[in-house]
Amino acid sequence: MADKVPLTVVGADKLREELKELKSVVRPRIVTAISEARAHGDLKENAEYHAAKEQQSFTEGRINDIEAKLSKAQIIDVTAIDAGGKVVFGATVEIENIDTEEVVVYHIVGVDEADIKEGRISISSPIARGLIGKEVEDVVVIRTPSGKKEYEILSIQYV
Repeated sequence: MADKVPLTVVGADKLREELKELKSVVRPRIVTAISEARAHGDLKENAEYHAAKEQQSFTEGRINDIEAKLSKAQIIDVTAIDAGGKVVFGATVEIENIDTEEVVVYHIVGVDEADIKEGRISISSPIARGLIGKEVEDVVVIRTPSGKKEYEILSIQYV
């Protein structure tokens, strides 16, 4: 179980959707493109053929990547966990920077799901590691590249 990677239900669903799209839509379209390009004759100088083969290689690589991620995933449904009011994987946490009074909301997710622009931070990020196990009104000190920062936890949601 040590090689399992945490993944939210939403993250797992997105990967499954992408996998289904790649296998049922993209892959057949590429096969058709390769067949059509082959019909044009000489493959050495056939740019359409080489582009389709490159696309096929990329798509097969992505399919393998997604299948590997899903096989290693430990899918965690935060709505089904009794976290006892603590910050856990999958929680959405509202924090306030004590110095600047800036308020931000982060959803703690798996490494592959992280997207800071969308407010999703990786469980392995310094902020997430500092928040895990804490409760509302706790003050946490996070070491960042620009020094230590203090945050107060304003709210925790399990959605």
